[in-house]
Amino acid sequence: MAFDYDLFVIGAGSGGVRAARIASSHGARVAVAEEYRVGGTCVIRGCVPKKLLVYGSHFAEDLADAQRFGWNTTGATFDWPTLRDNVASEVDRLEGLYGQTLGNAKVEIFRQRAVIAGPNLVRLADGTEVSAANILIATGAWPSIPDIPGAEFGITSNEVFHLQQLPKRAVIAGAGYIANEFAGIFNELGVEVTLVTRGDKMLRSYDQEIVEKLVGISREKGIDIRFNFKCPAIRQQADGSFMVESGDGADVETDLVLFAIGRVPKTKDLGLEALGVALDKDGAVIVDEYNRTNVAGVFAVGDVTNRVQLTPVAIREGHAFADTVFGKNPRTIDYGAIPTAVFSNPPIAGVGLTEEEARATLGDVKVYKSDFRAMKNVLAGRNERALYKMIVDGKTDKVVGLHLIGPDSAEILQAAAIAVKAGLTKQAFDDTVALHPSMAEELVLMK
Repeated sequence: MAFDYDLFVIGAGSGGVRAARIASSHGARVAVAEEYRVGGTCVIRGCVPKKLLVYGSHFAEDLADAQRFGWNTTGATFDWPTLRDNVASEVDRLEGLYGQTLGNAKVEIFRQRAVIAGPNLVRLADGTEVSAANILIATGAWPSIPDIPGAEFGITSNEVFHLQQLPKRAVIAGAGYIANEFAGIFNELGVEVTLVTRGDKMLRSYDQEIVEKLVGISREKGIDIRFNFKCPAIRQQADGSFMVESGDGADVETDLVLFAIGRVPKTKDLGLEALGVALDKDGAVIVDEYNRTNVAGVFAVGDVTNRVQLTPVAIREGHAFADTVFGKNPRTIDYGAIPTAVFSNPPIAGVGLTEEEARATLGDVKVYKSDFRAMKNVLAGRNERALYKMIVDGKTDKVVGLHLIGPDSAEILQAAAIAVKAGLTKQAFDDTVALHPSMAEELVLMK
């Protein structure tokens, strides 16, 4: 049977764009459909604009610290529309580059919604139907909204980048990286922040000693963190503000409610169920190690599979898919020792096993720590301390985990993650000469 395309990709995010580009480089005829903007969550409404807001918010502390370094910053002010609009302009620029990349790769772009209409068949929003030998689902994930009265009064990370003005007060609901990052951003920009979660912990996948350090520092910076906050309802008040109910009488009055309670795979109404594509209880597309679904010719990569919701992982999955299907080079992804970071204030970063995981799986574990104050903080008169942890297998001396909280943790961890991935030993760290004076030198000085 002759098909219109060798590959049709639904979703032009990081995974979909990489898959389309690489498949085309292997000689495939490729098309991509995107219902919103090319670039996906990361570029348009996720890690890129959020990291720019993180940079912008850090100037609050930097300007205050600068005075101890001899700089006169009297009269410095902040203007939200300037930051918001400049970030939006950068997003526009990046979207253009993504579209240009697809164009240069001779990938046809349909800027409209697409769904699966049958075996090897895709229907576009304008009614056009096209056939494809292979269909790749790369639609990503979408913010969750709680099923409570008044949920319509809240916003998500999709809308937060477009606020007309900063609120005086904000309640952020969530315990993950998005909640903690926006708590830090808003707090530094002068917003009175209350961070609430239904559970008794933040950032469950991270080393809990590091997380406890973040919670303590966040509270010292003025963020009101409340655990076991049930939030049964939200009420709008006569003056336009909101009352976020706690379930125990400790309600919070606020001007903005931001939901950051997780993200669910975006598979609704894509035609997957009708075709018989298997989904899990959360709506994620179930795939094997080669990104194949249970239906021949249908594949999925990225957040829509709910394996690891990270942009670099989606990119690798998309690349491996294209090499496997069109490049005659079957490849799978190794999901072990993936470095991750939370761009909170201060940031945390980790790779490998946490102390809790290592003790549960290895038994014989050695933990090395360095609790110190960064040189810059010392001169600035800031008492904020950093904490680095190294988790070592007691039997083999291999470093199986690294976990950091402190300035530039993510930048420092990237190189160190190579050592964990490579299975280097604690002795290898000890044998490495320290780069002095730096925070990173603490990684080779722990005893």
